[in-house]
Amino acid sequence: MTERNDAANTTRAVRGLEHSSSSVRLRAALAVGTSPDPWCVDTLIGRCAIEPDFSVREMLTWALTRHPAAVTVPGLVGELRSEHGQARSQALHTLSKIGDRGAWPAITRALLTDADDEVAKSAWRAAVALVPEEQEAELAGVLATQLGRGGRETRLSLSRALIALGAAALPALREAREDPDPHRRRHAIATERLSRDPDAGFDFAIEEAKRIVALGTTGQED
Repeated sequence: MTERNDAANTTRAVRGLEHSSSSVRLRAALAVGTSPDPWCVDTLIGRCAIEPDFSVREMLTWALTRHPAAVTVPGLVGELRSEHGQARSQALHTLSKIGDRGAWPAITRALLTDADDEVAKSAWRAAVALVPEEQEAELAGVLATQLGRGGRETRLSLSRALIALGAAALPALREAREDPDPHRRRHAIATERLSRDPDAGFDFAIEEAKRIVALGTTGQED
């Protein structure tokens, strides 16, 4: 009887993921994560691709992390080939939370340079979480190609990813200091400065980088 009741509760929770109220969907995702069941995984992944509410998406990700990686990772990797940006972005976000390094080969250059900023930012975070140590420098080189991209939040996200790679990112940042594109140079200088002094803040580092580039130097003498 208990098993039958549990199954009925899980079925109701899964149906609740399609409710028009975001609060109902949030409770449904919480319920599925509280009592994980492998047959729910495909539904959770599918809902991630279309869920409009950020809080519900976060709860869906949490629910997926409550299931075995062997069950969730294959489906999430499959979503990385989706035509829909949210599907790719949320799958990457969830993979970063699961932390299964077996998913690393799926974090391709195409994802790291995706035209959709949300996808690219999720790919940067996932890559930093999953990259093997011996491939950190190569990853930094790919990330450095994106310096100067997008608005403040996108640039801050990329800076954080490069800083998280530590010493492996320094050669790529040094090379970017010499780039003919002033936006890339400023971003590289700001990222290095932020890595040395995190308390300075990103905006301050960017302003300092603008000053350095305007003076026609690389800032390496500072």
